[in-house]
Amino acid sequence: MIDLRSDTVTKPSPAMREAMAQAEVGDDVFGEDPTVNRLQEVAARLLGKEAALFVPSGTMGNQLCVRLHTRPGDEIIVEAGAHVVRYESGAAAGLSGVQTHWLPGTRGILEADQIEAAIRPPDYHNPPTTLICLENTHNRGGGTIYPLETTKAIRKVAEARGIAMHLDGARLFNAVVVTGVPAAEYARHFETVTFCLSKGLGAPVGSLICADRERVVKLRRLRKMFGGGMRQAGILAAAGLYALEHNIARLAEDHAHAKRLAEALAGIKVPDAEGMREAARRIHDFGARHVVIKGGHLQGPNAVDLYYDGKDFQELKEERIKTRSNHGTGCTFSAAIAAYLAHGLPPLDAVARAKEYVTAALRTAPDIGRGAGPLNHFHAFHKG
Repeated sequence: MIDLRSDTVTKPSPAMREAMAQAEVGDDVFGEDPTVNRLQEVAARLLGKEAALFVPSGTMGNQLCVRLHTRPGDEIIVEAGAHVVRYESGAAAGLSGVQTHWLPGTRGILEADQIEAAIRPPDYHNPPTTLICLENTHNRGGGTIYPLETTKAIRKVAEARGIAMHLDGARLFNAVVVTGVPAAEYARHFETVTFCLSKGLGAPVGSLICADRERVVKLRRLRKMFGGGMRQAGILAAAGLYALEHNIARLAEDHAHAKRLAEALAGIKVPDAEGMREAARRIHDFGARHVVIKGGHLQGPNAVDLYYDGKDFQELKEERIKTRSNHGTGCTFSAAIAAYLAHGLPPLDAVARAKEYVTAALRTAPDIGRGAGPLNHFHAFHKG
């Protein structure tokens, strides 16, 4: 099955799994896991920083940095579609007590004059602006790369105002591979930088925060406070090391595949029925045996999901499942159908089995429709 929802659905390769199995481990809360220590050293060197800290997720990495740079009642400046405010469950307010000032960017990119205008004047009626957060590449912007000159201009404003800068570099190495600009050059304009191992780099879990040594000492204590201290984490760190040593250059393959698919789909008016059919045909020609296209975001409440096997089309309208948030459940349902089809079930049987699964999952987790994560439950269910 070709799953195009996210680069987070990557899975460890056999070689990565072998590295994990052979990892030397210790207690990382005591700083004694040699594999974690090596991963942190490699990450710090790649980003040109003094030190690094291994954390369970990119969200935790971002939020630890927000906590590090702010005090309750402060304000941070972010782009309106940034991960730190759109996909982290209100953590900046809940965990650090700060408010966020959202600015509209151009495909996620902010300009220095926008940021300068948003900085609060020094008046006790205002929350002090203490942090500027940028995201490179910008996910909701469509993978937009922050121009280095724009980053430098924003840094100049931040330095003049005494404001720290944090980079959510979850997909920073995608930018590195495309532009040829070293990760350290991007990173040097920020006090703290995070990047993820579990997206295009293919590791199952984990992110790194890179900063100067003094800040990393403080971040280690905050990681413990946030519940992110891990013990024999070298098994996970080994996957991260493998990713950094073998998979950065391979991101170019992902870019080539994405470009090829974009060219194949270019010019299709997807929201109408014939557009969906044409998209299904082209995706099938791209190499997919079974194609399910979800129409909910495109066509509104009367939308259909469309299945195509290379010969015939089948509408799945009657099988749509309504929840308080249709987005995540619909994605899960469509992906479950596709997975059952890929395992050889006839279309109607695949739809019925997928509906049984999602309906059962909703009984135990009513909020399953709030995100795309439930597909992970499906994989576990199917393998079990």
